[in-house]
Amino acid sequence: MTRPIARVLALLEILQSGGTRTVAELAERLDVDERTVRRYVEHLLDLDIPVRSVRGRYGGYRLAPGYRMPPLMLTDEEALAVLLGLVAGRRAGLITTSVAAAESAVAKVRRVLPEALGRRLDALLEAADFTSPARETLSAEAEVLLTVAEAARDRRPVGLAYLAGHGGASERVVHPYGVVAHSGRWYLTGFDSASGEVRTFRVDRIKSAEARAGTFEVPAGFDPAERVLTALAETPHRHDVSVRIQATPERIRAVLPPSVAVLEADGDWVRARIRAQRLDWIPPLLAALDRPFVIERPDDLRDLVSALAGRLAARAREV
Repeated sequence: MTRPIARVLALLEILQSGGTRTVAELAERLDVDERTVRRYVEHLLDLDIPVRSVRGRYGGYRLAPGYRMPPLMLTDEEALAVLLGLVAGRRAGLITTSVAAAESAVAKVRRVLPEALGRRLDALLEAADFTSPARETLSAEAEVLLTVAEAARDRRPVGLAYLAGHGGASERVVHPYGVVAHSGRWYLTGFDSASGEVRTFRVDRIKSAEARAGTFEVPAGFDPAERVLTALAETPHRHDVSVRIQATPERIRAVLPPSVAVLEADGDWVRARIRAQRLDWIPPLLAALDRPFVIERPDDLRDLVSALAGRLAARAREV
């Protein structure tokens, strides 16, 4: 839509908030002159929107009692934001509803758009491609995600029925400090009554959630996203890797993000602790750092690094 149409919709939103608005007030809020305001009102009347003119010293415009703005009246940019948000969220695996529900939502938004705008957005959705593959949509219930998010916002405890990765079921009360989206999954982090510690839970493994009475305070300076990344890096795996690296934490983080490694200062060196199911991906990252390092454990990693060094040396000698 053009800029004037966007302002006509902005006028409708202002009137929708209730009360009588003077022409001068509307002109100031829309950044137009009073004559233009009257022209915008005529546009609304042409759309059968019941704008009433109020005469007198405190007169102006208001909507007829009981009128409510239609559920979808979007500018070009708003429509683009909604549709791309649905498509990107579905590809990232962060939409917790079924694929059918996401596709139905896209179709409903598309149907209520003006024909010309709809054709343009269709062209974008058909022509657009993505460099990353689509992630599998998770089975987390939307109601669970909304419940824990609301509890985190309102600082209310929440009772969870949780199914751990090993299959063990449990019930616990959690003080939710935050909800975090990471790498195609939703996570809840907060104080866990069962362990007495701050824990991180995958939302798709929460079978039910119920807000409880009471309130709590989040520890000062607590960063939910940082906590989730740290928890993922510390998750038990087959290999417990420890490497001392002579580099700044900033340089190391460029190769080993918080979700991969926990860093500890060790004089002029930094110790990187990594928990991994496989070791074969670690030697290329150490090589990419191009800084002195010492492998503390495991011995298998030393063998893999030596093998990579041998292959690189052999290829460097090839003519």
